[in-house]
Amino acid sequence: MIVGLSFNACQQDDDLEFVAVATNDLVFNTTFLENYLLNPTVGNNLAERFTWSNANFSVPTNVTYSLQAATESDFSDYIPGEPLYNLGSTSGNEIAVTINKMIALAEAAGLDNDPNTDDIPNVGQVFFRLMAVVGDNGLASYSPVQALNIELQEGEAEVQLPKLYIVGNFLEASGYGENWKAPNAVPIASSGEGNNEYEGYVFMNVESPEFKVLPTNESFEGDYGDDGTFSGTLIQEGESNILLTGAGYYFIKVNLTTLTYTAEITNWAITGSATPAGWPDNGVEDQDMTYNPTTGKWEITIALTAGADDAFKFRANNAWALNYGDAGADGTLDFNDGTNLTVDAAGTYLIEVDFSNPRMYTYTAALQ
Repeated sequence: MIVGLSFNACQQDDDLEFVAVATNDLVFNTTFLENYLLNPTVGNNLAERFTWSNANFSVPTNVTYSLQAATESDFSDYIPGEPLYNLGSTSGNEIAVTINKMIALAEAAGLDNDPNTDDIPNVGQVFFRLMAVVGDNGLASYSPVQALNIELQEGEAEVQLPKLYIVGNFLEASGYGENWKAPNAVPIASSGEGNNEYEGYVFMNVESPEFKVLPTNESFEGDYGDDGTFSGTLIQEGESNILLTGAGYYFIKVNLTTLTYTAEITNWAITGSATPAGWPDNGVEDQDMTYNPTTGKWEITIALTAGADDAFKFRANNAWALNYGDAGADGTLDFNDGTNLTVDAAGTYLIEVDFSNPRMYTYTAALQ
């Protein structure tokens, strides 16, 4: 997909206020005016790469471009800082968008890929525009809005990762439901078929957590427990409950090939040059987040900056062993990814991180 865009600009007085006027509409290749078919089984693949020409502001200056999306043609549903609608920023001339991002936009537009729901369309439109900002604090200029026709492929089942389930004495106190009931067990997931390494986050709001690992959330048949040494070894016959010490938000890993497990309490924070404290160097402390048991999310309200070098990441326990970036700029977190997170505009944000869906962790950043 090629989008063309050019800007003209004029300088007013001596205050360096720039007003950019778009001279050409965003123009898509005619190939892409037909329905763009979205298949969730290849969701991590590149859908399209948006490109544009440089904005001309008549003076030498750096320009930051941001690709924005919405489900309404007037951008009335656009939310600054919301990952769903902000597809990335760059000083270059292109931004790649994944199929998963397009699917998320399609779902936000009310589309559905279930062939049994005839009253819900699977074909519709999403909308894009380009924002150009001069320098670090310049005025924003926008291209005209361009529509793209999209189609969710019907009959494709949502990709489901293989799962195990954590059941125990912590369920009721942690908001999951009655203790030791298989249907209330908390899922952890592997990365795909054939991978026997499972992971997930489980809130255990009791001082002495006990749990077992279930193959399904329907019964205790085939359950795993500790071998009695409490050294991280799993067995299925004559097993003991797995015992932990202390309430907390646990990162649990289970390997069914080696029959081992680990459970680590995590406390999450935001850190980076976009935060008031900066990156965690030279004794700088992370900006601690708070777990909200009602929403099941980690949250913080924090002032963020949005300059060319301003970015942030999420990490646990004041260390880099567990940290997340967002490689696709799609609101889905990627483990130990080198891509930092950014916001389009400086301001105070409510940031929420959701670890409840194993291996499909997400975040939002809503400008307050």
